[in-house]
Amino acid sequence: MKILIVLTYYRPHTSGLTIYAERLAKAMARRGHTVTILTSQYEKTLPLEITQDGVRIIRVPVAFRLSKGVVMPSFGIKASRLVREHDVIQLHLPQFDAAGIALRGKLHHKPTVITYHCDLLMPPGPISQLANLAVKIANNLAAIWTHRIVTYTQDYAENSEYLKRYLSKLKVIPPPVELPEVSNTEIGNFAKIYNPENHRPVIGMAARFATEKGVEVLLDAMPEILEKYPDALVQFAGPYQNIIGEEAYFNRLKDIVKDYETKAHWRYLGVLNPKEMAAFYPNINLLVLPSLNSTEAFGLVQIEAMLNGVHCVASDLPGVRQPVMRHGMGRIIPIGDSNALAAAVISILAERNRPIVPSASFNEIYSPGSIAEKYEALFEEIRKELEVS
Repeated sequence: MKILIVLTYYRPHTSGLTIYAERLAKAMARRGHTVTILTSQYEKTLPLEITQDGVRIIRVPVAFRLSKGVVMPSFGIKASRLVREHDVIQLHLPQFDAAGIALRGKLHHKPTVITYHCDLLMPPGPISQLANLAVKIANNLAAIWTHRIVTYTQDYAENSEYLKRYLSKLKVIPPPVELPEVSNTEIGNFAKIYNPENHRPVIGMAARFATEKGVEVLLDAMPEILEKYPDALVQFAGPYQNIIGEEAYFNRLKDIVKDYETKAHWRYLGVLNPKEMAAFYPNINLLVLPSLNSTEAFGLVQIEAMLNGVHCVASDLPGVRQPVMRHGMGRIIPIGDSNALAAAVISILAERNRPIVPSASFNEIYSPGSIAEKYEALFEEIRKELEVS
């Protein structure tokens, strides 16, 4: 099967969406499919075409940006050719260009599936709001023309303004989650670099430094946490500087973070590669996701942490609360409630020496190969429907 996967940003850009797309693309390639990624050349240093891990990546030059969105005049020409050349199409939304691809899929009778990751909430400002409106219109047109819409949880779908309009097309498939194996030596070496004291309680946060992640909720919770655990350390894994559309947010909080850095209670780890992430989780005592709005729909990092026996504290948001609810590994707190976050962190740290082992079926539920198999079945289901119609 020839699979065309289309999304605005692909790796090395770091987000839950891009990581999901990469894991699924690689899994499909390992299963013998021909996989092509069509995406933006969001940085001029990125090659226009390259093959990595059996996946062909085609990037389209960006003429200019509208807030977090990109405008690519030559995108349509490439898209038309690639849709004709491939058997099935997968679109990752939100995405401005999705409507045109979905229409091409419909006209060429190619099974077309949207994977919907989250609702779109742009930063304030007239340009951002204009971009927000344009993407919402495009996403709704894409939903009309596509054959199925995949999302992570029924919980999120029923609470999403976008998804609940199209429940008849909905298919719930868990996200693909995997981490490379790391040795005890590698885990120990990671600790020597980032937590040489070793005895300190470590609060992990794995995210982009972005508005929806609720970094300020954790910052507001820190005084109460430090009162109980004076040597507590936050390790922030992920990009935190020069994030497109998030510069003002970072600038608003950077001095507060700097104060905690100076007092050795906060450590930026930067963007970690998969091996480093696999060593990160065994070195933390819990993971926090104090997310604030529906641009967060699940939190893949929760499953990664739980695979390592690490409890999570997550906001009571549709979708985001599901990993803790399903697997019983952590606490759920009211959205934006720093006092509740502090109480949950303190409670989990009090039991941090008690080992947690995830269930044997945990890996199978989220393994990329298992998720790829579900997509294959979905594409085949659509193909049969198109033959009949």
